[in-house]
Amino acid sequence: MTARIEEAAVTRAQSRTRIRKPLVENHPAPFSLRCGAMLIDYIILVGIVAFSSLIARMAGGGRTAASSAETVGIAIATAVAVLNLGVLAGLTGRTLGKWATGLRLQRKDGSEPGMARAFLRHFVGYPISFLTLGLGFLLAALSTRGRALHDLIAGTIVVREG
Repeated sequence: MTARIEEAAVTRAQSRTRIRKPLVENHPAPFSLRCGAMLIDYIILVGIVAFSSLIARMAGGGRTAASSAETVGIAIATAVAVLNLGVLAGLTGRTLGKWATGLRLQRKDGSEPGMARAFLRHFVGYPISFLTLGLGFLLAALSTRGRALHDLIAGTIVVREG
């Protein structure tokens, strides 16, 4: 009886903790899927700002109402960016775009990236990759391990789920 209870407790504990697959650097995420995931994340953010601008233009009459609608839209887009690119990516290893394309962000050792690395990757590494006129992103297509400049900065890699 005690053995069954202990086995059930061990089974429940194992099912609660996600067992991470070891990192397979031989199978990095394809560059095209990485671009697709980034495009999805970008479309979400731009869609929020575009919708708020549309509402602002429809309000039309007062400048303060239009300005307020645009400000609210930018604030919502900023909050969604922080939640999607920082918190969600740090806790689960996926942004909405990565989830849709079947990709996962991991540390080089295969563990979850954590919020600090996700914030470093997305809010420091991405701007640096942009400042290099996109060469930081192109590095993922040219390197054998498929790591872009922002991945090298944060110590992460994007792998295909599955």
